[in-house]
Amino acid sequence: MISSNDFRPGVTIELDGDAWRVVEFLHVKPGKGSAFVRTKLKNAQTGSTIERTFRAGETVPQAVIEKNAMQYTYMDSDQYVFMDMSTYEESRLTAAQIGDRVKYLKETMEVNVITWNNKVIDVELPNTIVLEITETDPGVKGDTATGGTKPAIVETGAQIMVPLFISIGEKIKIDTRSDSYLGREN
Repeated sequence: MISSNDFRPGVTIELDGDAWRVVEFLHVKPGKGSAFVRTKLKNAQTGSTIERTFRAGETVPQAVIEKNAMQYTYMDSDQYVFMDMSTYEESRLTAAQIGDRVKYLKETMEVNVITWNNKVIDVELPNTIVLEITETDPGVKGDTATGGTKPAIVETGAQIMVPLFISIGEKIKIDTRSDSYLGREN
């Protein structure tokens, strides 16, 4: 159990049979009446958000979240196979369980699989990854870093906007949180 006074961004609680992550909180002490905590909660499975108010000191069950380091090994029909790095057991996840991050999965990539009540609720990729450009318009002499961007397809099939001077075969660093180009990889 966790008190509403201990809410912080990132804390996960159980509410109405689901796991909810605290996104924002505000402890309010009005001049008249008792204090309360106004929160913005995000559903860990569906991603929907709600606003909820709790009395100050009210206790709610804290969701027990497990984070396991796993390595993506291969794809079997419509399932992605991950190997637990500590026990060497395999787990299979669908594209729906992984979400839109599936576009960056590359064999032998290590990810964190987050589970609650033995259900996968999230897959955390590394913040930055290095991928090779497989398809883009050719660069032209005179293209500069400040001249604009063009679409490029990387080896996993994801489309990223890159500067005009980037060409096929180059390795680039990508921020997986914002889907943005960070620079060339040497």
